[in-house]
Amino acid sequence: MNDTTATTAPAEKHGFQAEVRELLKLMIHSLYSHREIFLRELISNASDANDKLRFLALSDASLYEGATELQIWVDHDAEKNTITIRDNGIGMTRDEAIAHLGTIAKSGTAEFFSRLTGDQQKDSQLIGQFGVGFYSAFIVADEVEVYTRKAGVAANDGVRWASKADGDFTVEAAVLPERGTRIVLHLKDAAKEFADAWRLRSLVRRYSDHIAFPVSMRKEGEATLDWEPVNQAKALWTRARSDITDEEYREFYQHVAHDFAEPLAWSHNKVEGKREYTSLLYVPARAPFDLFQRDATRGLKLYVRRVFIMDDAEQFLPLYLRFVRGVLDSNDLPLNVSRELLQQDSEVEAMRTALTRRALDLLGKLAKDEPEKYAAFWKEFGAVLKEGVGEDSGNRERILPLLRFASTHDESDAPTTTLPDYVARMKTGQQRIYYIVADSVAAARSSPYLEVLKSKGVEVLLFADRVDEWMMGYLREFDGKRFKDVARGDLELGELEDAADKSAAEQAGKDAADLIARLKKALGERVLDVKVSGRLADTPACLVLAEGDPGAQMRRILQAAGQSVPDSKPSLEINAGHALLRHLAATPEGGEFDELALLVFEQAKLAESGSIANPGEFVRRLNRVLGRLMA
Repeated sequence: MNDTTATTAPAEKHGFQAEVRELLKLMIHSLYSHREIFLRELISNASDANDKLRFLALSDASLYEGATELQIWVDHDAEKNTITIRDNGIGMTRDEAIAHLGTIAKSGTAEFFSRLTGDQQKDSQLIGQFGVGFYSAFIVADEVEVYTRKAGVAANDGVRWASKADGDFTVEAAVLPERGTRIVLHLKDAAKEFADAWRLRSLVRRYSDHIAFPVSMRKEGEATLDWEPVNQAKALWTRARSDITDEEYREFYQHVAHDFAEPLAWSHNKVEGKREYTSLLYVPARAPFDLFQRDATRGLKLYVRRVFIMDDAEQFLPLYLRFVRGVLDSNDLPLNVSRELLQQDSEVEAMRTALTRRALDLLGKLAKDEPEKYAAFWKEFGAVLKEGVGEDSGNRERILPLLRFASTHDESDAPTTTLPDYVARMKTGQQRIYYIVADSVAAARSSPYLEVLKSKGVEVLLFADRVDEWMMGYLREFDGKRFKDVARGDLELGELEDAADKSAAEQAGKDAADLIARLKKALGERVLDVKVSGRLADTPACLVLAEGDPGAQMRRILQAAGQSVPDSKPSLEINAGHALLRHLAATPEGGEFDELALLVFEQAKLAESGSIANPGEFVRRLNRVLGRLMA
C-alpha cells in the first residue's frame, strides 16, 4: 500500500454543516457501546467506491488506469496508534470531498435532529435509523485524514481532507500516484484496542466477510510487505442458502442498510427459467427517519451479472413497500441500464410484480409464525403498508389480512385485531364491518357515535392513522361484508335492530317533530337536516356526514397539502330523550332557545372534528347558559 503523499498548496479551512456537527457530537457521545461499527461502515463505503468504478469503467476502461483488480486494504500501526483503510475505487475530487465529507444531503435532516432527546441510549437507536457512514470514524478517532484521488485525473490533482471533529475541516491539494481513497484514523487513547491485527481481522470476518472485494491485511507473523485476503470476497447473495448462516444474513443486512439493528425477517430467492435473477429482501426492525418523506431515497441495491448498477432502484417495489431493503441481481438486464430504461422495461415490470408478492408473502409468514415480531413491524411500518390498499389493487387481497387495528373488542389501544378476526366475531345478523376514524384511538373509543353499537355488543374498529380515511376510500368490503363508517349516513343496523327498536325510533321521531322543526329554523344553513338519532344513548346530539363527504381527518390532510376542501353540510342527529334536549323542547322560541340550539350544535361539532370556528364565542355562550342555570 503506497502512502506517498505531497501537499502542493496551503490548506483551506471549512466549517462543517450544522447537521454534521450535531451528528458528530451525538455519535461521539452516544455510540460508545457500538464502537466497532466504524470498521464495517468504512469498509462498506470502500466497497461502494469500488462498485462505482467498475460500473463507470464499463463505458470508459481507461478509468482503471491499468489496475483492474479492485481491492480493499486494512492496516494498522500500534506505535502510532493508527488504522488505515484504503480502496482503489472511484475516489473523489476536491469539490466532492467537501460535499460528501462536510455536509449531509439527506432530506428531512432538520426533522431528524428535532426528534433527538438528549438521552444517549434513545439517541443512539435513532442514529441507527439515520445511518452513520463515514462519520462513524470519529467514534474511535480524535483525528481523521482522508487522501483521495478521482479515477482518471492526474496524480497531482489528489486531495487531503482532515478534521479533529472540532467543527472544522481542512482541504488541500496532494500528489497521489494511486487512485481511490485512503482513510487514516488517529485513534483515541480509549480506542487503542483496535490498533491490533487480531482484533481487526476478527472484525473484518464478522462484519465484512460478504463484501464482494478482497479485504486484505498484512500476513500474520513477523513484519512483512505481503498481504492476504481476510474475507471470503464472494457476494453473499450468490451463495446457496444452505451455506449461509442466519448470522451472516444479519450482518449482510447491516452492510446493505447501514443499520446496526438486526432485521426482523428476510427472503433469499433465485429465479431461473424465462427470467434469471436473485433477490435478497429484508424487513428492518426500525423505520428510517425519513419514511414518510416520499421523495427520500429508497429501493433495492441493483446489480446486473454481479456488476453494481445503482444503490436505490425504486422501480422494483411499489412505494408502500419502500421500507424493504436488499439486493437484486439480474442476469437479463443490460449493463448500461438507466433509471429511464427501468421505467419502460417490461422485464422490470414482471420482476416488480414477483418481488412485490414475495415481500408480501414474507410479511404474511412473519405474521403467522412470529406474531410478536410482526407486532413490532406493524408499530414501525403499519401506516405505510396501509397505503397499498389504495395503490395496489392487484395485491389488495394479500394486503388486507396483514392489516392490524385497534378495536372495541378489548381495552388495549394496541392494534391487534385483523379483519378475519373481526368477521369471525361478528354478531348474528350483523352484515357490516363497523369502523370509526378519529385523531387517536382514545378519542375513537370514547366517541358518541359508538354508543348504540356498544350497547348491542357490536365490535367497532378504531382508526387513528392519518392514512386511514384515505385508505377506506378504496376499501369497500372484506369477505363479502361491506365496511360502514359509523359517523356517516344511516347506521345500517339491519337485523341488529329488532321490531321494538324500530317502533321506538318511529315514535321518537313523531314526538320530536316540533323540536326538529324549531332546531332547523334556529340552525339554518349550518346543517343539512335535523333528525332523531339511532346511534346515540348518552350524548345529546352528534353531526353526521353524508357518505361521500370528506371527514375531519381528510379535511386537515387536504388543507395541510394546500388543496381546496369541498363545502359540505352535516346533519344534526339528536337524542330526543336526553335531559338537555327535553329542556330545549320545553324552552320557548327566542334568544334562549337559539343560544341553546347553537350550544348543542357546537358541542356536536367538537365531538366530530375536535374544533369549532369560533371557540371564544362558544365559551362565552356556554358561560351565559351556565349563568342562567345558576341564577
